[in-house]
Amino acid sequence: MLETLKVYKIQIVMAVTLLGFYAAFAYDLERYDFIRLISLYAGAFFLSYKLIQSFKFNVKILLILGIAARLVFLIALPNLSQDYFRFLWDGRLLAEGLNPYLNTPDQWVALGEIPIAQAQDLLNGMGAISRQHYSNYPPVNQFFFWLSGILSGNAILGGVILLRICCIAADLGIFWIGRKLLKKLKLPEHQIFWYFLNPFIIIELTGNLHFEGVMLFFLLASLYLLFRGNWFWSAFLMGLSIAVKLLPLLMLPLFFQYLITAHSKTEENSKPFTILAEQPLQSLWKLFRYYVVVIGVFILSFTPFFTEELIAHFSQTIGLWFQKFEFNASVYYIIRWIGYQIKGYNIIATAGKLLPIVVFAGLMLLALFRKSDRKQHLMSTLLLGTSLYFLCATTVHPWYITTPLLLSIFTRFRFAIVWSLVVFLSYSAYKIDRVEENFWLVAVEYLVVLGFFIWEFYRNNLLEKTR
Repeated sequence: MLETLKVYKIQIVMAVTLLGFYAAFAYDLERYDFIRLISLYAGAFFLSYKLIQSFKFNVKILLILGIAARLVFLIALPNLSQDYFRFLWDGRLLAEGLNPYLNTPDQWVALGEIPIAQAQDLLNGMGAISRQHYSNYPPVNQFFFWLSGILSGNAILGGVILLRICCIAADLGIFWIGRKLLKKLKLPEHQIFWYFLNPFIIIELTGNLHFEGVMLFFLLASLYLLFRGNWFWSAFLMGLSIAVKLLPLLMLPLFFQYLITAHSKTEENSKPFTILAEQPLQSLWKLFRYYVVVIGVFILSFTPFFTEELIAHFSQTIGLWFQKFEFNASVYYIIRWIGYQIKGYNIIATAGKLLPIVVFAGLMLLALFRKSDRKQHLMSTLLLGTSLYFLCATTVHPWYITTPLLLSIFTRFRFAIVWSLVVFLSYSAYKIDRVEENFWLVAVEYLVVLGFFIWEFYRNNLLEKTR
């Protein structure tokens, strides 16, 4: 009895300490204070691991702790990212009935009359890069910005709180659907806490207001419905997911095998290409109808904003992520170094065009040749596909890793959980007056992730062979 009470006291102390770490993150941390930042983060990660380990069969305690951790950030302004200023800017334009895709913030300044409240504060906060470029946030994401613009009035903190409530709601949705999906895949339900209680998720999504969680809520709901045989609503939600963040567009080819074999009337052990050969029209129809609904929903989401300039402005801004911006990259940095040795200058313009081709080729190889005709296989293929994209990307901000992290929970791979720990090394780049990456730390990040992945890959293959 005394031993049990001692254990409970230790666990309570750990939980309170964890919440204290989050409070320090939210209210008493500057982004450039890297030593303090990484120390708090490592401590929060360790405590979260121990608490998940201790309470993995007590869902209520971990759920309450996850909600409490998010509420710690409720009235804090994000301190690791300034993106929220642009969210509020777009939302206030929408609240005034203005199209956020037509002008850059600097162009609004040049017009001489900015029809939104606190315009100068928002301009100063978002920084020069955001001011120069058109909005790259898809329409469903803009819907949440509009809500903040309509409901928050002239208060920046009010807008932040509204956006944060949306992010928390999305995480609760992921928790709810994630447990159902884990049960369907016959995996331990407590694995969802490697998303819900992960300090990476709490800090980057709730704390810094990144909307990857909203995108993933729609994606996870789409997958759950697809596995239940409801292809239409699955496709509809997939379209909404893309209309929050574009990343799920990359996943569409990876559904090829599953869509052909799912709920097929042929023998259960039939292969996708066998079914395609035996029932070509029926198989192609399954693919066609799903992809048409997905793309249709995505395109229709732009209807309220459609102008002749929309496509040019939106595509121009998206292109910048491949041909101009660079941060925390892996394969690209190696290519860039080789380019300096051969050409004597930064070859991002060339590499930015070639790397998407490499990614597309890799995704097609995964779609065609990696077994993904069953639920578990599809989840692993989606994880590998998105990870390939980020390994080849020129820009990998920490919150981008949210997608492989969540997908990994529904597989036997854990390298993305490790990635969610070491990706915070990239914050070493932020100084008081500049951004300057430490390439040794970037190398450590990716070597750890790659090494862990290789170990897991061979381990999983070995387990498959011994079954």
